[in-house]
Amino acid sequence: MTADIALLVETIHGLRGRGATIAPLDGGITNRNYRVEAEGEVFVLRIAGENTGLLGIDRAHEHQCASAAAQLGVGPEVIAFLPKQAALVTRFCTGAVLTAADAQRPDIVARIVRSLQKVHAGPVAPGDFCGFQVARDYRQMAAERGVALPAELDQAIEHLRRVEQTMGLSGPARFCHNDLLPSNLIDDGQQVWIIDWEYAAMGDPFFDLGNLAENHLLNPDQEEALLRLYLDTFRSEDLGRLRAMRAVSALREATWGYLQSAVSTLDFDFLGYANEHLKRCQELTHA
Repeated sequence: MTADIALLVETIHGLRGRGATIAPLDGGITNRNYRVEAEGEVFVLRIAGENTGLLGIDRAHEHQCASAAAQLGVGPEVIAFLPKQAALVTRFCTGAVLTAADAQRPDIVARIVRSLQKVHAGPVAPGDFCGFQVARDYRQMAAERGVALPAELDQAIEHLRRVEQTMGLSGPARFCHNDLLPSNLIDDGQQVWIIDWEYAAMGDPFFDLGNLAENHLLNPDQEEALLRLYLDTFRSEDLGRLRAMRAVSALREATWGYLQSAVSTLDFDFLGYANEHLKRCQELTHA
């Protein structure tokens, strides 16, 4: 832990002068995360990775969305936001960080759905998110930075462009999280807390549902169960939209990885990550 992190903590109201102990948190592949303990209270300090603005992340928007999520009772309390340092401090969520297998359990997916429903019924958020457009933007920026992109990527983008044209909108834009990785969900046994609101914006709730299904590898029966929990009913057209958004989610992750391979300074195999998710997108579009 470098001295500059300790100095930064000492500038934060509520942590200053409390003899905080600081330790790195594992798991992030976009930002640097730290566990900060002060007089028995535990917090998370997240410092934005370099060039994350290229990923469409607006840190002021993230702060607003994280604060809204806390007010809705689905996100941790926001303690401080330091715009100049691109740093956010939240209260530490106690519970189990989910794995993909956890979200396949009916009791846990029910808790996830309850939290998502609160988000989607929440306030107007800053910014807009469209998974189709985000993937196209990431692909273009990666190409501009010299990333060697496989031909299969453009084939997938064109296929999903046609899907986008025929599918239309599911309804009014809603407050959405847009990054429901297992590591962003914490289950305390009573509810699932949702963290990391950096991609949150107004968008299509079905992207959240498809993103959840894809990131947690739900099977067809589990997809149907997810829709029944969320909608209190089941329609084949809703299942079709969820599965289309699964493919869009995989494509977004692939193009994110290709772009990150050019701009990130973190030690992570972004190209391998991108290729894995492009393969998943191909599997989903040809299923």
